[in-house]
Amino acid sequence: MNQSFFGALLPIIFLIALLSFNVYLYGDDSLGGANQLALLLSAAFAAIMGLKSGTSWKSILKGVSNSIASTTPAIIILLLIGSLAGTWLISGIVPTMIYYGLQILNPKIFLVAAAIICAIVSLASGSSWSTIATVGIALLGIGNALDISNGLTAGAIISGAYFGDKMSPLSDTTNLAPAMAGTDLFTHIRYMMYTTIPSFVISLLIFLFIGLSMDNTQNSNDITNLLMAIESSFNISPWLFLVPVIVLLLIMKKVPALPALFAGTLLGGIFAVIFQPHLIIELSGIDSNFFQASYVSIINAMGSETSINTSNEMINDLLSSGGMYGMLNTIWLIICAMCFGGVMEASGALKKISQSIIQYAESTGSVIATTACTCLFFNVTASDQYLSIVVPGRMYADTFKDKGLAPENLSRTLEDSGTVTSVLVPWNTCGATQSAVLGVATMTYLPFCFFNIISPLMTILYAYLGFKIKKIKS
Repeated sequence: MNQSFFGALLPIIFLIALLSFNVYLYGDDSLGGANQLALLLSAAFAAIMGLKSGTSWKSILKGVSNSIASTTPAIIILLLIGSLAGTWLISGIVPTMIYYGLQILNPKIFLVAAAIICAIVSLASGSSWSTIATVGIALLGIGNALDISNGLTAGAIISGAYFGDKMSPLSDTTNLAPAMAGTDLFTHIRYMMYTTIPSFVISLLIFLFIGLSMDNTQNSNDITNLLMAIESSFNISPWLFLVPVIVLLLIMKKVPALPALFAGTLLGGIFAVIFQPHLIIELSGIDSNFFQASYVSIINAMGSETSINTSNEMINDLLSSGGMYGMLNTIWLIICAMCFGGVMEASGALKKISQSIIQYAESTGSVIATTACTCLFFNVTASDQYLSIVVPGRMYADTFKDKGLAPENLSRTLEDSGTVTSVLVPWNTCGATQSAVLGVATMTYLPFCFFNIISPLMTILYAYLGFKIKKIKS
């Protein structure tokens, strides 16, 4: 494998050109197939370049296979999130969250409140994905009902969820980064606080400024009509909060995400039978046998599209779910992205590009800035946040040591740049997942993910200022 720097870079240039053309032609609809095919065509181009440089076809296939295999848990989680959304809809769990949220949250402080709520839940659970798939969905519905744009609400939800995820000792990425850098977990978390907390505080201040500047046209009559529409279609009860509380407790008890989400899906189905029997009959069209009606309604909610029509058009869009079926397009995107990432890694193209860049980094600031940019580069090209932590972590560990920089500098940079920017890339596993879960296009929420944008800039700023940069004791 002896690719030139330009040869290694060509497939990425080709991919960017195709993706840009797709966005120009299709807009948000580019994720409906055009971008998936762009990734496959770019993977084919990368494979040709790899074969020309001496990589065997067997190695390329193995790279693709390993890359796709690494996303198996994410794909299953996606399917479970789709089914959970369906049963939580027909059980009235999400409508109940919206119902009480509309009465509690003031539109002026809603964005700040949404970010803080998600931060707390994510900190306690250690999972941004679970937080966004549960509390996030409800908050998006509340924001929509309060006439706040989906992009803004999703940005606040994601900012809070990723802050909590980064600072939680239960998070997989928070454990992975120090392991790659060669430091311990709590040293890593303490060192991250210097950049992460200021980044989040700045984000909250921006959300507060936006909220206070809003010309909120939603009046009390609108809210009352929305509440009445929800009441007319669902039996609203605080007991329905038991299900999300149980799911969050399971995650906090370190139960893996798959069984925790599966339990939440089943509990949602059971609560639908108990609390919404009229809806079960209405959705199934079976009124002669309640057991059959329950089975059909729950299975349909888990697997396919479900919509609840109320007397209020404003809220009807919120009361719908695509089930597992609604996640298939995202899974298609992830598999195609992994094909491209697998070929690029197997052919040595990613390593070649990174090595060519790091040789020009001399100062502490340039080393950390290069590492941060490499993490973003891997999020865009390898399409997976774990690879954006693992590969740069392995690559730059010796460089940081040679420069006399303590390993916690590297672990902080990996998290500040790798973990948080993954959700900003439409074809990355994180970006594709959160876009599908929230039903908001990645490019729509990206400008409002202030924490995710500020975080890598903050770590680079600290590096160039020489602030809180720990040296190895001689």
